[in-house]
Amino acid sequence: MTSIRWKFALLICCLLASACSGKIGTAKGQECSSALTIANKELEDAKVSGFGGSVQFIKAANLLALANTQKQLERFDSCVDKVQRARVYIREAQKK
Repeated sequence: MTSIRWKFALLICCLLASACSGKIGTAKGQECSSALTIANKELEDAKVSGFGGSVQFIKAANLLALANTQKQLERFDSCVDKVQRARVYIREAQKK
């Protein structure tokens, strides 16, 4: 009887894991994910270069936080849009 319970519990865990994977495997999901990774790296580089206190840097950081939320909600178009706007602010911050 315990073996059946373990198998059932394992089945439930597998189903939950597959349900949580969401749509990140779609083209837009991958675009959002990779764009976020690149933008966060650029933001970190800008911070290391001394641009961390600028208004543009703060705007970019906030947009990337929102983009990450949109990614979690599987709103990939909005995620990509926010990342693109954040990257513009990062470039502006580095010019000053």
